[in-house]
Amino acid sequence: MTGTGAVYGKSLFDLAQEEGKLQEYMQELTALRDITAAEPQLIPLLESRAVPLEERLQVIDTCFGGKIQTYILSFMKILCQNGAIRHLPECIRQFELLYNEHCGIVEARCVSAVALSPALREKLTKKLETVTQKTVSLHCVVDERVLGGIRLELMGREMDGTVRRRLDEIAKKLAELTI
Repeated sequence: MTGTGAVYGKSLFDLAQEEGKLQEYMQELTALRDITAAEPQLIPLLESRAVPLEERLQVIDTCFGGKIQTYILSFMKILCQNGAIRHLPECIRQFELLYNEHCGIVEARCVSAVALSPALREKLTKKLETVTQKTVSLHCVVDERVLGGIRLELMGREMDGTVRRRLDEIAKKLAELTI
């Protein structure tokens, strides 16, 4: 994360905390992140010096005016005016990290060969919450290369119970054998 994203994200977090609207801001910023990911041309348009600043600010008003918190709208305009709108995803990520820390939420990432059923996701989340004694935000990713099992990343640790890892270990042991 760049220093710009960290500084702006923390500033927005501090404002949301001061306003007593942390949860509302987090929900809107999550939606904003999803929108900008789904419309990859939006950030480059808002960053483009070929488009006059007033027109870029108008695009922000047209797309988001009345739909998001006034301060978030102003925040986007400030980023645009300062030539830092490209850092919006990093700002949102920094806000999210601070929000999670403030609320006692830890992020976990689960990688599996197939999508986990809702019941299995819930069971895994509850188990992780029991182990960590914290609220867990579980993000699941499908990667067919793991073949089976799951790989968990939680609180800076990786627990790899995938078939791919086991096969790699067997291959390594076989390679070490001398006949």
